[in-house]
Amino acid sequence: MTVLHLADEGEAADLAAFLSRLLHYDRGAAVRLQAAGTALAVFGRPPSFEVLAIRTVRLAKPYENGLDATLDVTVSAGEFLESVDEKGATAVVPGAVTGPPWAGVLPPRGGWRPEPGLPAPDALRSLVAAVVAEFRSRTQELPAERRTRAELDRIGRDVWSRTVGDTRLPVRVVHAAQSLGFLRPAPAQASGDVEPLGLFSSGAWLRLRTPYGSVAVRRAGLGALDVSVR
Repeated sequence: MTVLHLADEGEAADLAAFLSRLLHYDRGAAVRLQAAGTALAVFGRPPSFEVLAIRTVRLAKPYENGLDATLDVTVSAGEFLESVDEKGATAVVPGAVTGPPWAGVLPPRGGWRPEPGLPAPDALRSLVAAVVAEFRSRTQELPAERRTRAELDRIGRDVWSRTVGDTRLPVRVVHAAQSLGFLRPAPAQASGDVEPLGLFSSGAWLRLRTPYGSVAVRRAGLGALDVSVR
């Protein structure tokens, strides 16, 4: 049994919340875990958004039972959530599962360059609210005979594929960040080492970084430059 010792109760609660949100969109969700030293990265893919969500968790110490260097495994998100002990700030790594295709294609670990033009957090939250309202309005205005899955998908593609401001970032990435709890305001007592909101690119990938996690989207196929298959 591999036990992860999380940095504190807050890290455990945030991890549990992230897993719960993933399971809200996919009850059979899997997550890929990668860790080295005292940092754990949890990768998940909420199917509604076609993006990759990454939550980094601080660990209090390395692993027990022989994993003295790194961890890289795909597991059931539900089983992993059940193992999280918030008061004890621990989690048990479940048995490996056969990973979905996305788990083999992760963003590169380095080479990220800042991208200009990202609006402020409040503006991003307002943008998501406005686009959600537009989607609801347009779908509600459809006559009954046109309210088909194909028509709803068409409206969704039109709305969520728009780009944010002068950036190349699709609106669906910001919507995913909001839905996963990544866009909530940072606490006033947050330490100075909390990473601010930012937009970055590396090869075919764009990544929206927030103080609570990142959302990445791949803009090209597997043959694109700098895609990591591992």
